[in-house]
Order: sequence, then C-alpha cells, then structure tokens
Amino acid sequence: MQSSQQPKTAPEIDAQAIRDLVSGEMDAVDREIQGRLASDVVLINQLGAYIINSGGKRLRPLLVLLAARCFNYQGTDLAKLAAIIEFIHTATLLHDDVVDASELRRGNATANSVWGNEASVLVGDFLYSRSFEMMVELNNMRIMDILAGTTNTIAEGEVMQLMNCNDPDTSEEQYMSVIYNKTAKLFEAATQLGAIVSGQSTEIENGMAQYGKYLGTAFQLVDDLLDYRGSDEALGKNVGDDLAEGKPTLPLIHAMREGDPGQRAMIREAIENGGRDNIDAILGVIESTGSIAYTARQAEAQAELARAALAPVPDSPFKQALIDLAYYSIHRSH
Repeated sequence: MQSSQQPKTAPEIDAQAIRDLVSGEMDAVDREIQGRLASDVVLINQLGAYIINSGGKRLRPLLVLLAARCFNYQGTDLAKLAAIIEFIHTATLLHDDVVDASELRRGNATANSVWGNEASVLVGDFLYSRSFEMMVELNNMRIMDILAGTTNTIAEGEVMQLMNCNDPDTSEEQYMSVIYNKTAKLFEAATQLGAIVSGQSTEIENGMAQYGKYLGTAFQLVDDLLDYRGSDEALGKNVGDDLAEGKPTLPLIHAMREGDPGQRAMIREAIENGGRDNIDAILGVIESTGSIAYTARQAEAQAELARAALAPVPDSPFKQALIDLAYYSIHRSH
C-alpha cells in the first residue's frame, strides 16, 4: 500500500502533539519504569532515578507505543516492553559515559561524575539484568530472541567504537557499522517489537524494523553533526566532545577526505591525541569542506528511507506521527 501521507515542514511538526497521541500509554510506561527501578540497595535507587529522570526524550519507548498503535494493539504488554527498551538504552548511556569519561549529559552532570565510574557501571549492569527479568515475564521467546540479539549487537558496537577511537584511518563504512550496532539496532528493535506484539505479517514487521533502523541511523548522524554545529546550551554537552574523545565521526572523516594535506594532518593529529586545542581551526575546515552539509545529506537520505519503509503500513495518525518523527529527527537542534 503506497502511503498518501507526507512529511510536514519543520515548523509544522509539533513533537509534543506526537507524544500526546500516546500520552496515557506513556504515563503507564513511566509508572513501570519507576516501579522497576526499586531496589533494596539505596545507591541503585538514587543513581537509577537520577539518570532516568534527567530529561531524556523517551524516544525509544515512544517508538514502541506508536508502532503498536499503528495496528490498534489492545494487549497489556506494551508498557513493560517500552520500559525494557528504555532500561537497555539507559544502561548503554551509563556505560558510554564511563568509557568516554564524560562529565555532562543533557545539561546535567553525568552519573559517573557524581557517583564514580564503578557505581555507574554496576547500576548499568543492574538495568540490563532487570530488563531481562522483565523480558522473561512477557513469556514470548520471539521477543526474548530479538532483545537478546539487540543487546549483544549494542555491546559489539561499543567495542567497535572503542577500537575506532584515536584512529584517523577509520573509514566511512566502519563508522556506519558502529552507528548501526550502537544506536540504530535499538530503534530497529523498538519498532519491530511494536509490530510483533500486534501480530503483524512478516512484510509489515520487516517494514517497521527497517523504519527503526533508518530512523536510528539518521538520528545518530544528526547527533554527530550537532557536535560541530550546535551550542553547548542546546546540546546539553560541550561542543566538540567527539573530537576531544578522539572519535572519528562522519564530519571529520569527510573533512579529512576533502581537505588539503595541511588540513588532513591537523585533523589526523587531533583524532590521534584528542583534546580541543585546534577546535576553532578544525571547525573551519569542517565548514569549508562542506562536511556539515554532507553529513546532513546522509541523514536526510536515511530519514527518507525510513519514511519509505512504512509504505505497507495502513494510514493512521500513528503512522503519520512516525513519518513526522523521521523528519523531525533531521531538523532538531539537540
């Protein structure tokens, strides 16, 4: 079925209106999250509540809800499934910030900078194990299989990114593999599971999985672009953090490919050694080589693939919300 629905222009997209479509279900997800964070260990309660309540977009659980509502799902497992997805995501954030030695996320001090690396890693482990407890309660081996594979893929992506750090010879292909494993895979699982719990056909399920994959890829491309184009205040972190950590993301990879020998040498040295010593000069190279525009075009292409993947899905306000989210993901400032 070819959709008659189209993406809107950026000013027309109301992110809150999208959330309002599933506000009741999202409230149930929040209650599930809060209830499942409870532990006899005080530090787990403190640190878990801190990271969960620190202003995240709740985008991944929102995708679970919208995907299932595309098919009028009426069952009772949705809040738990969406909470599982959010717990997995939060665990990756806790581990990420330790690996990256990050001090700021969403405008707040990271959990590791408040409680230390050891506590952050262990609470991340708690969230992973709690999510698997919840998976077992769903009593659906297909869901277990997808989520187990997803968490494994995310871990592989984390290791791949670590291997690429401080490596200026990282290729665009290697970078895209990291994006898929580390970020897009969880988006893919979120939307695929929305179709699975709704009992949809293989064609529909595959379409929803592809939508999530492409949306997650677009989302991460824009995140990496904003690291060089955004502002500290809008991002809730420091501009140039990726460069300081020696991460060869697409703006840098493209700038090295298109720059002159002197520019390539400067970027290579920055990736190898990390830090922000030449951040202004490197920002200038990224701009002059068209690397911001190139990254934006790649994100736009992924967002269009996401929208096209929804073709087999019946038209509804929930499908339109997914279309709008694909467009919103590439026109956001944080």
